[in-house]
Amino acid sequence: MIVTTILQEVNIEEKIKNAPNDDYSIGILIGSLIPFVFLVTVAYVIYYYNKKRANKDEE
Repeated sequence: MIVTTILQEVNIEEKIKNAPNDDYSIGILIGSLIPFVFLVTVAYVIYYYNKKRANKDEE
């Protein structure tokens, strides 16, 4: 696993510098935000489900 990580290491700053236009940096921004938004959404759904279940148990 460590060997594949070392082989796949990418220098993002160099790729942005060598990119033909600004679309590449926009793609990197979107690509870095999608996992964060997904994790926040999953956390909220779990929170909402548990809150709803706790209110149902109290009744």
